[in-house]
Amino acid sequence: MRAMVLDAPRQPLRLAELREPRSEPGQLLVRVRACGVCRTDLHVVDGELAKPKLPLIVGHQIVGEVVGEEGRRVGVPWLGWTCGECRYCRTGQENLCDRALFTGYDLDGGYAELAVADERFCFPIPWGYPDLQAAPLLCAGLIGYRSLRLAGDAERIGLYGFGASAHIVCQVARFEGRRVFALTRAGDDEAQAFARSLGAEWAGAALTGPPDELDAAIIFAPAGELVPTALRAVRKGGVVVCAGIHMSDIPSLPYELLWGERVLRSVANLTRRDGEEFLELAPRVPVRTEVEVFPLEQANEALDRLRRGEVRGAAVLAP
Repeated sequence: MRAMVLDAPRQPLRLAELREPRSEPGQLLVRVRACGVCRTDLHVVDGELAKPKLPLIVGHQIVGEVVGEEGRRVGVPWLGWTCGECRYCRTGQENLCDRALFTGYDLDGGYAELAVADERFCFPIPWGYPDLQAAPLLCAGLIGYRSLRLAGDAERIGLYGFGASAHIVCQVARFEGRRVFALTRAGDDEAQAFARSLGAEWAGAALTGPPDELDAAIIFAPAGELVPTALRAVRKGGVVVCAGIHMSDIPSLPYELLWGERVLRSVANLTRRDGEEFLELAPRVPVRTEVEVFPLEQANEALDRLRRGEVRGAAVLAP
């Protein structure tokens, strides 16, 4: 099979011809139809996440057909395996399992023509979603959904950074009757117009801030300097959720920004329950994903465009 391989951090992916993987009992061999390009992939490739398996096939938003089961489509997400025995797994927090294995990090992922995955951690793809449009649901959608749930019942919600996750979360939040404020880099008129087209009532520069006090904020951009900015924008008792797996250092901030029972929290990974709930909800909204499609061998170009902030919606590879 063809695959794009990471040999070492901070190096371009290498197009390779590899032996086809084999599935073990309890695993599925999946012919990849689409694989979303996630900012987490970028953090792995750029060496910002330590100790990935090397050489590695990255990619964890996989949509494909199970080999030998014609017509059975599955999605393979970031969470690839958990122990099932630790205190986190036993209390509904499998996303925090210390022994967890992650697709496209500990396990080979979907920048390839074939992938192997633990059947217990795969999801059926909702009817009505073509392969390319379904791929972003498997991380951008799932992590966005978990972030929105951790934001509580906030009516006025700010989304800092308007990329793959935010363009999905915006639709879910509007479906639930929330007011959405999109906060982007100053001058990013295209992203702001995109947010308004998806139902955001206001879109503008993050550092300027929204016109109304927020009940909650979700930070999708991996920029620690946005944390004090978001805390200033939320009301007393409000929540700021950091949705990324990696973020630059958070600068020193005065205690008064946190005081007033404001909450600052992170989101780590996802649970299978998150996936089941979100993939049942998505068709009811209905969530529509906007994608830019790249052939497999242009994975480096897709990552470069994501790195420069030039992707509208989500980038997706089509092997």
